[in-house]
Amino acid sequence: MAEQESFRALVIAQQEGKVVANVETLRADALPAGDVLVQVQFSDLNYKDGLVLKGLGKLVRSYPHVPGIDFVGTVRASQSERFKPGDAVILTGWRVGEIHWGGYATLARVKADWLVPLPQGLSPRQAMALGTAGFTAMLAVMALEEHGLKPENKGEVLITGAAGGVGSIATAILAQLGYRVAAATGRAETHGYLRDLGATTIVDRAEVEAPPKGPLGPERWSGAIDNVGGQTLGSLLASLAYWGSCASVGNAGGITFSSTVIPFLLRGINLLGIDSATCPLERRLTAWSRLATDLPLDKLETMVKVVGLGEVPAMADQILKGQVRGRVVVDVTQ
Repeated sequence: MAEQESFRALVIAQQEGKVVANVETLRADALPAGDVLVQVQFSDLNYKDGLVLKGLGKLVRSYPHVPGIDFVGTVRASQSERFKPGDAVILTGWRVGEIHWGGYATLARVKADWLVPLPQGLSPRQAMALGTAGFTAMLAVMALEEHGLKPENKGEVLITGAAGGVGSIATAILAQLGYRVAAATGRAETHGYLRDLGATTIVDRAEVEAPPKGPLGPERWSGAIDNVGGQTLGSLLASLAYWGSCASVGNAGGITFSSTVIPFLLRGINLLGIDSATCPLERRLTAWSRLATDLPLDKLETMVKVVGLGEVPAMADQILKGQVRGRVVVDVTQ
């Protein structure tokens, strides 16, 4: 590849104390170091992308910067034995899009260790309809299963923030696997959407967030995937059934929560942290393989909105305010 080759990218920069985003044409020699060059086809929009685009959370170390924490594409050049030109690959995590240039571009250069092959059965577009959200949802399901969750267990599996990306995909996966899913949301307009994904019960998020009257509430949930954090997490722990587990995957409602040790001591519950960014390779491969088989792809299509690079900045506020339903796929060629 000629280093003078040009490519399109969504570039963020600091101007007068604010972060601004524009689609620009760059030269390939501006790309950061890495041993695999990828022709990017699709990226996506996640909560963390919204933070980066708005300059929040001190995630970006230097500007100008190319965001996009996920991408899928085809290997153009490789110095790694793991990949060769023409291979279809996925990247999620590893702080790409934060401290390393990301997927909101038609070219990306990254470390081979950060890539996984595109699984058989998934198209590139479907891979980004999943992205970090789908990958995180599957890691959460796997963690719950490893801690005893089974479809025949007492109670429903609670999904908080159910209409978002992780919540939507988790709802569809668990329903497909035979679980009864209680989808918690504060958006009445998403009730039909969540039922179509397989939710058996719709729960108002205010009901889940309400503090229990004592250290223990009624045994209600056989397990939970929590996208919210804050008071919601503290409250739902008190209503987990005996030996139930909650996978914590998000903090849209706050980074602190209040609970007691009583549910842990008297019901043997588990609180499981899910880190998708630095997940080991073997577990990554397992999760992506299961996403290709355990998720009904027709349900995935109902979650997706496709936008071009230039439309991404306007959606940052929407995803941070919880106004995005399902998944946003970014076609970087548009």
